[in-house]
Amino acid sequence: MAEAELGLRFQRRFLAARQLRSFPWPELEQNLRTAPDSSLLVDILQKTLLHPLCVKYPPSTKYRRCFLTELIKKHESTAAEPLDELYDALADILNEEESTRCYKNYLLPTGECVTLSESVAIISGGTTGLVTWDAALHLAEWAIENSAVFRNRTVLELGSGIGFTGIAVCKTCDPKAYIFSDYHPCVLKQLTENIRLNGFVLEPETTRHIQTQPRGQKAEATNSPNPKLRVAELDWGSVTEKRLLDLQPDVIVAADVVYDPEITLALTGMLQKLSTFRADRKPPEVYIAFTVRNPDTYQLFQAELDKVGIGWQIIPAHSNSIFVYDVQPNVTILQLFI
Repeated sequence: MAEAELGLRFQRRFLAARQLRSFPWPELEQNLRTAPDSSLLVDILQKTLLHPLCVKYPPSTKYRRCFLTELIKKHESTAAEPLDELYDALADILNEEESTRCYKNYLLPTGECVTLSESVAIISGGTTGLVTWDAALHLAEWAIENSAVFRNRTVLELGSGIGFTGIAVCKTCDPKAYIFSDYHPCVLKQLTENIRLNGFVLEPETTRHIQTQPRGQKAEATNSPNPKLRVAELDWGSVTEKRLLDLQPDVIVAADVVYDPEITLALTGMLQKLSTFRADRKPPEVYIAFTVRNPDTYQLFQAELDKVGIGWQIIPAHSNSIFVYDVQPNVTILQLFI
């Protein structure tokens, strides 16, 4: 039982391409010392590199090579017989070309998974929006625990990046409609690809400005027609009140959008626009998650909210830890009252 559990811990980290130092290597060594047969390593290999998700949507070549090298090292340290399966897998990877794109697969409590195509580089095409940040994972965990906030409602996500939070919410929280939004063209293109990759169909009128999947590449099998999904290009600095009114969100979410003073001011200005046109309808609920990297930026955001009369409160930490992190992040979720 402990061995099966160890295999699953390796699996969750490997499919999501977490840093190798976060893996339970000491437990693996302990197990290999007490029971030097190869069944545990074969099990880990089946749950990671040979897992159908990895075969179809693999992490980067370099990542898989480093993982396998570490696994072989642990095996060799036990002085056991060489394990052909490990060396065969390594030979396959060594023959592969490096790619600038990779996949990450995040397992959900429902048994489903969020698959994302990401850029290998943290900054790519002049934007940080082509990778998934910890605040997005944290916000998704909170959403899954508080799914009633989203059920049968229209959700607008600001700064969707490549789509992790929104896809997780659409797969677990039953929203009526979900509007993904961002500004950078490369991010919008990648976001559109990832939504389709996860089996969703976009409302047709919203993708006309966005170059979609390469010709000949099929989308995955589609989910039910609900929720209605859209991708919107949204520039916070110049968006009009009318455009925001047309979106008609019941709930607004955003992850890791408070990291730069200029962006913070544009965000606050847009939230202010959202608060001015609501004569006949209830204001949307707003939840913003961010990693506190620089306390000054965080305090500036709170000061700007106070200045324009937007109330805020810190949401208590949620109890469930669904996704694995390289390092436990310092993420705060604020609820705003506009």
